[in-house]
Amino acid sequence: MSSIKKFQVTFDCADPERVARFWCEVLGYVVPPPPEGFDTWEAFNRSLPPERQGASFVCMDPTGEGPRMYFQRVPEGKVVKNRVHLDVRVATGLVGAERLAVLEAECARLVALGAVRVRLLPADEENESCITMQDIEGNEFCLD
Repeated sequence: MSSIKKFQVTFDCADPERVARFWCEVLGYVVPPPPEGFDTWEAFNRSLPPERQGASFVCMDPTGEGPRMYFQRVPEGKVVKNRVHLDVRVATGLVGAERLAVLEAECARLVALGAVRVRLLPADEENESCITMQDIEGNEFCLD
């Protein structure tokens, strides 16, 4: 039997720090401390060659349980639907009107942070309701 492994979720994006800080707010994640020898991430960033400055950023679950999230700058913009997306589980175990109220409240909070609401997928015979959204660079995710 194989052991459980930690994993990292990597996002390609235009502005790694901006997208990372958005996801910190969404998930309650934090920015880790800067590397040894640097008081701030800004100081570390200034120490890099110009082409590497601002090229990546990280956020992490403060408990260490959730996956680390890595954001890397890429030259091309997003042009098609994500093949993988995050489901942000805010209404686990809730059904009906109670579930919708929690989803809508979280959707409103995330829209205020710059997310875009795409559509409500109403409950059917197999699935509970969820809301499809996009982050600040257009990456799809679901409120579930």
